[in-house]
Amino acid sequence: MGKKRIEERNNLNRGCEIGLVGLGVMGKNLVLNMASHGFSVAVYNRTAEKTREFVEHESIGQKVFAGYTLKEFVSLLNEPRSILILVEAGAPVDAVIEEILPLLKAGDLIIDGGNSHFSDTNRRSKSLTEKGLLYMGMGISGGEYGARYGPSMMPGGSKEAYERIRPILEAAAAKVNGEPCVTYLGSGSAGHYVKMVHNGIEYGTMELIAETYDLMKRGLGLTNDELHSVYDRWNEKELSSYLIEITAKIFQQPDDKTEKRLIDMILDQAKQKGTGKWASWDAMDLQIPVPTIDAAVIARDLSGYKAEREAASQVLRGPKATFQGDRGTFIDQTQDALYASMIITYAQGMSLLQGASETHGYDVNLESVARIWRGGCIIRAVLLEDIRRAYQNRPDLVSLFLDSHLGQEVMDREANLRHVVITAVEIGLPAPALMATLAYFDGYRSAWLPANLTQAQRDYFGAHTYERVDQKGVFHTEWGPHRYI
Repeated sequence: MGKKRIEERNNLNRGCEIGLVGLGVMGKNLVLNMASHGFSVAVYNRTAEKTREFVEHESIGQKVFAGYTLKEFVSLLNEPRSILILVEAGAPVDAVIEEILPLLKAGDLIIDGGNSHFSDTNRRSKSLTEKGLLYMGMGISGGEYGARYGPSMMPGGSKEAYERIRPILEAAAAKVNGEPCVTYLGSGSAGHYVKMVHNGIEYGTMELIAETYDLMKRGLGLTNDELHSVYDRWNEKELSSYLIEITAKIFQQPDDKTEKRLIDMILDQAKQKGTGKWASWDAMDLQIPVPTIDAAVIARDLSGYKAEREAASQVLRGPKATFQGDRGTFIDQTQDALYASMIITYAQGMSLLQGASETHGYDVNLESVARIWRGGCIIRAVLLEDIRRAYQNRPDLVSLFLDSHLGQEVMDREANLRHVVITAVEIGLPAPALMATLAYFDGYRSAWLPANLTQAQRDYFGAHTYERVDQKGVFHTEWGPHRYI
């Protein structure tokens, strides 16, 4: 289709229900998703050739209309306009907003569908609201496939704006038992905050799975075919989830450049885009512990020290990574350890969401969060049905540990989690997330912790004061002479 014919078609089909800026992998597939549900979509990409290629070859037969300038793109939209931006987080989002802003009117809506930091969302929302526009930050999870056939979407911001585009989002979202995996999550940057926590849980779960892989590969000596069988079997039970499913498949993938499996040809250095790190940062600011997520971020950082690790492996000694025991029994224990750790990781993430909602005034409904995470997203798992039910039964639940069912599920597997951690220590394999998860559980169930000594030390060297168990108030003691050298 030539440019002239596209322009003629656009002139006949003005009045698109939504516009999308950014025809990367996620953007293109989300356009096709919305269009396949009968909605007319205007598209724009900074590179005109990418727009032309998409309209002429990838969206044939769909109600997709191209704007080759932002002015042309905006002219294709119904008023008040709804525009979804799907570009790289950070400066590119600001650049698109700055360029398109002069073309918009009061009441128009801008939606940032990328992985923006929630503080950026707050800043943009304040600025655009002052100009009379509506603004939403919306997390989207599910990758390329999810964007095309049904992602989990996490919108926050203006409730009026959400209601305007709710039919489009509900149609495009993944469905679980007929329920769309999208809902209004709260004011301000609630949507992007929920997505950040989603990604933090994703980091933690991926690291936990990686540690079980290491224990079974280097510890037990399992082959790729055996590893495939283990994870495939686990995916049929309580561990059933997207991440376990794809893990099983990964071990069977051949390498097209060698005769080996692809997993063995991939460098052991994991990159990150920052969302897991952001979750750790804000959790520390709010003083809400998320040690499994912290450990996952640190593990990725440590993987980046490849040259140093290789050099250290030649001079630093530890236990021989050889397991002595029954492999089948240990695999079952590892399954229990992973499931208990997944519950504990979700518990940390939900506690962070609860605390952030109170601090930032989001008023996030945790049952709704669990509901929309059940399908379409990277952390979807059958476990989320139990988590949803826990918050249905007790909306004020302060920790998933205190739900009678989930708490019992952890306690039933606690001994096996402990055994797996002990085994990792004994054979010298790193398991930072499993260890941190167990420590968090042991700390949370402790009525007493040695923080009294920490408080005494702080008061000794810095007169930071302390509290007493027998009296209200704040106290300071003159501990005696100080000798720093």
